[in-house]
Amino acid sequence: MNNRVPMTVGGEKALRQELEQLKTIERPRVIADIADAREHGDLKENAEYHAAREQQGFIEGRIQELEGKLSNCQVIDVTAIPHSGKVIFGTTVSIINIDNDKEQRYQIVGDDEADIKNRKISVNSPIARALIGKEEGDIVAVTTPNGLIEYEIDEVLHI
Repeated sequence: MNNRVPMTVGGEKALRQELEQLKTIERPRVIADIADAREHGDLKENAEYHAAREQQGFIEGRIQELEGKLSNCQVIDVTAIPHSGKVIFGTTVSIINIDNDKEQRYQIVGDDEADIKNRKISVNSPIARALIGKEEGDIVAVTTPNGLIEYEIDEVLHI
């Protein structure tokens, strides 16, 4: 079974930075907090100790999650792929709403990288699924909660 998860170069870098931060800064800090809390005596009623242990659990869980994602990721560097005008994972797509001529620009990224505020949409989102495989000039229909919206693909960028 192929469980490789697509990821952009920037997405992989961000996950690796978070993992490094957790391992080198957060983990040692919470271990020190646990040691300090232990010195306060009775662990049964020591709120600082229990809070630090809970935080340690969250940190260890996140470290495992990040290591798993990074071990299963397939990094795709879209800048190394020749431009063909076709929408593929990692490309930045400029689309125009046919009804109101409003232009929008999105980068198609992996699930962990998706951030609508920064115009990064998941490859599994309805709009990305409609765009993948299409080319500049194509019209795509996207089903939204407000009904069907048609977009024209204006430009596909490998940035």
